[in-house]
Amino acid sequence: MITDKELIKIIIKERKQKQIKTINKTKAKQLIKESNGLIFSTTFVKKDNTIRTLTSRTGKHYKSKTGRKAPYKTENYNLMHLYDMRIKAFRMLNLNTLLTLNINKTKYIIQ
Repeated sequence: MITDKELIKIIIKERKQKQIKTINKTKAKQLIKESNGLIFSTTFVKKDNTIRTLTSRTGKHYKSKTGRKAPYKTENYNLMHLYDMRIKAFRMLNLNTLLTLNINKTKYIIQ
């Protein structure tokens, strides 16, 4: 016989499993752009092949100290400007190395 506590644990476990979805990189980029400043978390592979988790948001704009623009367009290299909430600095996210995305209480695994 299953007790009420065990039943509640089973229901919670099933709900958590349903909230994990698989998406592609273009859908992930679209979800990040549509976040409108909401805080989200991403896991990706850095250039030195270490895995990093980034808690960040969009909507903050970087102002260069020198006034110059970047010599390249981030869209051409599949990069996104994000504001790191932990370090309080701007970072670039390479969408080609993106592994997971946690946004709106839903976890996405990137193919």
